[in-house]
Amino acid sequence: MPAINVNPTRQELTRLKTRLKTSIRGHKLLKDKRDELMRQFMDVVRENRALRAKVEEGLMHAHASFTVASAVMSSEFMEQALLYPKQSVELDMSFKNVMSVNVPEYQFKTRNDDPGEVYPYGFATTSGELDTAVAALSDVFQDMLRLAQIEKTSQLLAEEIEKTRRRVNALEYVKIPQMQESIKYISMKLDENERSNTIRLMKVKDMLLEDAQDERRQADAQALAQT
Repeated sequence: MPAINVNPTRQELTRLKTRLKTSIRGHKLLKDKRDELMRQFMDVVRENRALRAKVEEGLMHAHASFTVASAVMSSEFMEQALLYPKQSVELDMSFKNVMSVNVPEYQFKTRNDDPGEVYPYGFATTSGELDTAVAALSDVFQDMLRLAQIEKTSQLLAEEIEKTRRRVNALEYVKIPQMQESIKYISMKLDENERSNTIRLMKVKDMLLEDAQDERRQADAQALAQT
């Protein structure tokens, strides 16, 4: 018996065969999608690993410079120097479709293209270490934004890979075998019914032949009696 209840009719058999053909094609397409998602996911993971190392190195360099600057300057004077930034940043976000997954893309632009605008203080009253720290943070900012984009992309791709994997497994190990089993069951039932009909027709034919022979024998007997 199949795992699901089906009517053993030719119409149901045709419907199941059509569904099976569609499911097999969908299974192949989903496997191709899963493989392509895995390939792109691995590329993103490799880029994420390299970029994270670069960002961590840049942040460590900036932190070390700030540590030296805080040792040279008083904390109150450093806070006052960084209190009012001169440069501002505008962040725009759009989406890119990657294998039916909408992944974010971040773009930013500064209000002023002058690189000196990142320093919100005068150079005469601050130490060079503070300049180095601010420049290091400015340089690592774009990499940090790219890292955030890549990490979000890897998260979305991983979720889509998991959903696609579950669908592939459901088709491969549940749906397709169930339909194949149902098709086999209906085919066996139809063949069994056809054999039963054939046997029934043969029995009816034998009964008719036997009746015809009996009538012929009775007719011959009557003819002999009349002679």
